[in-house]
Amino acid sequence: MTFLVTAASGHLGRLVVDALLERGVPASDIVAGARTPAKVDDLAARGVRVAELDYARPDTIAAALDGVTRVVLISGNGPDRVAEHRTAIDAIRGAGVERLVYTSAPRNDVIDYALGADHKATEQAIAASGVSATILRNNWYTENYLDTLARAADTGEIVAATGDARVASASRRDYAEAAAVALTTDELAGRTVEIGGDVAWTYDELAAAASEVLGRPVTYTRVSVEQLAEGLKAAGLDAGTAAFVAGIDDAIARGALEQTDGSLSRLIGRPTTPLVEGLRQGLAAR
Repeated sequence: MTFLVTAASGHLGRLVVDALLERGVPASDIVAGARTPAKVDDLAARGVRVAELDYARPDTIAAALDGVTRVVLISGNGPDRVAEHRTAIDAIRGAGVERLVYTSAPRNDVIDYALGADHKATEQAIAASGVSATILRNNWYTENYLDTLARAADTGEIVAATGDARVASASRRDYAEAAAVALTTDELAGRTVEIGGDVAWTYDELAAAASEVLGRPVTYTRVSVEQLAEGLKAAGLDAGTAAFVAGIDDAIARGALEQTDGSLSRLIGRPTTPLVEGLRQGLAAR
C-alpha cells in the first residue's frame, strides 16, 4: 500500500509524514507531494518518494498519484481553494485511489462562515466524486495562536470578538496522527468526524495560558465583530481580508469551535496536547 501526503512541505503535511513513519510505514511506501520539491529534500533523504504536486496543475497531481493507494488531501489556503480542491479530487478519482482522507473545517454544515463554506463545498465535491473518503473536520490548531501570543508579549492584551465562546484546540501533531490513523486503517472509512482537543477553553483561559507561557500578565479584551474589523483595517489589512478574519471570530462566538467529545484522543490513543504545552511547543519550534 502506498500513501500520498499532499502539501507535505507545510506544517501539517510534514507532520503527517512523520506520523506515518512513526506508525511503521516504510519510507518507500510514502509519497510526499509538494509544490516545490526542494523544500522536502530532508524527507527524500529519509527514503520518502518526493513528487512535485501543485493543486493548480492537474498534470503534477496525476504524476504524483502514480501507484498510490490512499491519499490525504490537506486543504489549500489560496484564493482559489475550492477550484483547486476539485481539480485534485478529479485526479484522485481518475487514478482509482482506494481511499481519500480530507482535512476539513469544523461544523461547516451547521454554522455558516466563509472558511467553513469552502470546506463544505469541497466535502460536497468529494461526495459527488464517488471516491471512498474520510472527512476529518479538524478543530483549531493551537499553533494558530502563536501570532496572538507574539502580540500579547508586547501589549499584554488579547483582543478578540469571540465573546465567551469556547475553543477545543489541539496541536497540529495531534491532528497529523489522526490523519495517519485514517490513512492506514479502515476505522474511519466512509465517515465524517469532528475532532478536537479534550478541553474546550475560553479566551479568558487563553489569556491565562499566555500569561503562564510569556511570564507576564495578559488579559482578554472583548470587542464587537465590527470593532475588530475596523481595527484590522487600521492595522493595514484590506477590507475583504479584515472581514474574513473578523468573520472567523464571529463563527467562534457562534459555537463553531466549541465541540469536544474525546474523538481525537480516542483516535490517536492518548490525551490531546494541553493548551499551555501546545503553545510552548509551538513557540519553541519557531
